Amino acid sequence: MRKAGAFFLILLFSFSLLYAQEDDSPSTDDEWDYYAPDMYTSGDQTFIISLGTVFPTIFLNNGKKITSNFSPPVGGAGSLSYNYYLTPKVFLGGEVSGVFMPTLGNNMFYAIPLGVRTGYQFSYWRLEFPVTLTVGMVWQRYLNYSYYGLYMKGGGAAYYRFSTEWSFGITTNWYWLPQWTDDRSKNVDGNMIDVLLSARYHF
Repeated sequence: MRKAGAFFLILLFSFSLLYAQEDDSPSTDDEWDYYAPDMYTSGDQTFIISLGTVFPTIFLNNGKKITSNFSPPVGGAGSLSYNYYLTPKVFLGGEVSGVFMPTLGNNMFYAIPLGVRTGYQFSYWRLEFPVTLTVGMVWQRYLNYSYYGLYMKGGGAAYYRFSTEWSFGITTNWYWLPQWTDDRSKNVDGNMIDVLLSARYHF
């Protein structure tokens, strides 16, 4: 009986120590609930998927405004982006996008931009505000006409950090799509704005 009693006391004491250690361990949920500083470090990565609408804005022929053939003045846009953080604020990455817009003649204009991007991110609490610049090449197609050339895109976003892995927000960008030919009188500089809903995965 004495041995059984001693064994019971030792077992009870071991469980008490184990419970105390579990109580003392920090809760990751509590840390996330009260998290304030930047969560990013060098080497962090994000993957972003965005879908939304695109609005044709200004079209120029050698600096003179011309009327676009887009009606209604809205189309669809989407992108897949990747960022690699060099510092908690600065990142580099790449992006592939797709744009389509209907024209007055019920035809369709398509563009597939592919570029490299860089950016800087501002943060406050769980709100994150990346500002980006993308430069690359774009394939454009309309009826039997096609064009391959330079494009640039600058934009910004506002994200809410929902969890350690996911954030959700809204993105807007300004596109510059020049079409330059051997005949300078036919050169066109197209400008568009997109508004996208974005989901960002952090890893």
